[in-house]
Amino acid sequence: MKNFSVLLLLFTFIFSSAQKKYVLVIHGGAGTITRENMTAEKEKAYRAKLTEALTAGYAEIKKGSSSVDAVAAAIVIMEDSPLFNAGKGAVFTSDGKNELDASIMYGKDLSAGAIAGVHTIKNPIKAAIAVMQKSAHVMLSGNGAEIFAKESGLEIVDPKYFWTKDRWDGLQKLKKKETEKTPKISQNSIEDSYLIDQKFGTVGAVALDKNGNIAAGTSTGGMSNKKFGRIGDSPIIGAGTYANAQVGISGTGWGEFFIRSTAARTIAAKMEYQNKDLKTAAQETIDQIEKMGGDGGLIALDKDGNIAMPFNTAGMYRGAVTENGEIEIEIYK
Repeated sequence: MKNFSVLLLLFTFIFSSAQKKYVLVIHGGAGTITRENMTAEKEKAYRAKLTEALTAGYAEIKKGSSSVDAVAAAIVIMEDSPLFNAGKGAVFTSDGKNELDASIMYGKDLSAGAIAGVHTIKNPIKAAIAVMQKSAHVMLSGNGAEIFAKESGLEIVDPKYFWTKDRWDGLQKLKKKETEKTPKISQNSIEDSYLIDQKFGTVGAVALDKNGNIAAGTSTGGMSNKKFGRIGDSPIIGAGTYANAQVGISGTGWGEFFIRSTAARTIAAKMEYQNKDLKTAAQETIDQIEKMGGDGGLIALDKDGNIAMPFNTAGMYRGAVTENGEIEIEIYK
């Protein structure tokens, strides 16, 4: 019996030692990302930028800053890069504009902030944080959000700042295809994928700070060729972003399905009311989105430092860092 107890203690020690505690997880979008379509140079650039974002966020956590600061630091790096569909790399709307959305939520007190449909705020995630911390509101949109951001001391840029050739060329390709056939999207299939091309570059981050508080944030340029002031899930609390004391989530993908399934909040609810573990709750939510006809992925981090990064596309730019600073980057399925 004594030997069995010793073995049990040894096994418990080995098992617990093998468990990693993560403090930050990020995504840079999901979609048709395959090795065959990726050049070595481009993959290197993505890995470097994801590593830079994780390093920036981890530095905030390491020095004792809040999880909100860590999320902001990581997302700003990706917003400033033309590689992702957020900030500098935002896709174009049908009328040739860059229209940006972002949100943040702080799990400790359930405070939240979001901005939608803006054109001149350099870092939308900072504006979302300002709404959360400096206003009595949760979401501001359009011109009002830009006025608020300027009054809050945030950097305002000429809309030309967001113009990139790759995104512009992508819009022209979509417009050309629109003239070739009558657009029609079934809510249960993605056959007409040309209309939803380039929608997956949304960026997001979820952080766990030294005080055990979780924050989640998301930033996006939306769907390429979008019309009529369309707003997706990224700025909607409970759809593309959610955080409470137990877990934080940020999504990327076909926003309409994340909204209809209240994806981010659903994961938290499954954990709270059904006692499901993080990975099960996250995977079930992505599976439900797929059954509805949608695609995409998400990242999630719980209070114990466990992570989940499920997706139903060919790939998702994603990464995480442990409490010891070990960085992990993945791209493909």
